[in-house]
Amino acid sequence: MLYIFMGPGCSGKSTAADRIRERIGAEVFSGNDYLRLAKNEEEAWRLFHDRLVHAASKDSSEKTILYLVTEPDQLDRVLNIKDVRKVRFSACFDVIKERFSRRMNGRMPEPVEKMLAKQYAQWESIQGDFHVDTTGSPDPDDIADALGF
Repeated sequence: MLYIFMGPGCSGKSTAADRIRERIGAEVFSGNDYLRLAKNEEEAWRLFHDRLVHAASKDSSEKTILYLVTEPDQLDRVLNIKDVRKVRFSACFDVIKERFSRRMNGRMPEPVEKMLAKQYAQWESIQGDFHVDTTGSPDPDDIADALGF
C-alpha cells in the first residue's frame, strides 16, 4: 500500500507517519530521501518511483510506504501512480508558524515566514483522498485510527 502524506511543513505529516511506522512497520520517506538509493538523481528517482509503483499495486504484499511531500512539485512526480492514497494535512497558518518557530528555537526570520506563507498558499487548492486538519493538535493515535492503521 502506498500513501502520500502531503501538505506544508509543520502540518503534522511526520508525527502521524511516526505513529503509523510504530504500529505497522511502514517505511517512511520524506522529500528527497530517495537520493540515497543511487549515486545520481535520475537513477535514484527511477528506483524510488518503481518502488512506489510496486507498493501501490493491489497485489503487493510488501510493507506499506508513506511518502511525505512538502513541496507541490514533489507531488506532481507521483500523480501518475495508480491506487495511491493521498492524505492532505493542514493546519491554520498561525499554528504552522508557531510549530516552525519552535523548530527554529523560538525565532522566525522574515524570509522563512515568507517561504512558509508561499508554501501554505500553494497547498490550499490541492485536494487529497483524505484530509487531516491538525490545527487542534489531535493525538497521533487518533489520526492513525482515522486513516485505518
